[in-house]
Amino acid sequence: MTTTAEKTMQRILVVDDEASISELISTSLRFVGFDVRTAANGAQALAMAEEFRPHAMVLDVMLPDLDGFEVCKKIRNEGVDTGVLFLTAKDGMEDKVKGLTLGGDDYMTKPFSLEELVARLRALLRRTGVDHIEIDDEKMRFADLELDEATHEVRRAGNLLDLSPTEFALIRYLIINADRVVSKSQILDHVWQYDFRG
Repeated sequence: MTTTAEKTMQRILVVDDEASISELISTSLRFVGFDVRTAANGAQALAMAEEFRPHAMVLDVMLPDLDGFEVCKKIRNEGVDTGVLFLTAKDGMEDKVKGLTLGGDDYMTKPFSLEELVARLRALLRRTGVDHIEIDDEKMRFADLELDEATHEVRRAGNLLDLSPTEFALIRYLIINADRVVSKSQILDHVWQYDFRG
């Protein structure tokens, strides 16, 4: 079963020169079932795009050598059709238009929501025809907890827990951030405020 999951796991390349952001994104994506590699600059991104052949890239624009726009342009010129989601602090309309015109599939600005990033990646992968996630890829596991995103159910030691939507969102957020300390304000922002964003 492990072999099957590895063969069908969707490959994501995260390109960001800020190690903390790269680690946060890659850890979160692994929790929800993606096979993730990282690159810290444009040259590494181009090499990894050829070696790893990702189904999608989460690509920062402001990189220390080639910027993300150049990376996207180069891979498109080489005929690589991997999905590209720009994730950057450059929030000007001209930057968004440039990124999408050069071949980007989506554009998100920092600061960002991990939940939205995962949702946008999955939508991008559906649009590009890479939609063969195994059932297990919809589940997050931590210790004896198992969270199923498809059914919005949480089990502890195999027993179904009776949770409200907010409690589900809270557990999901804590599992995604299991390897870091999160403050009360972060929890309030990502769990409660997220429910009211339109």
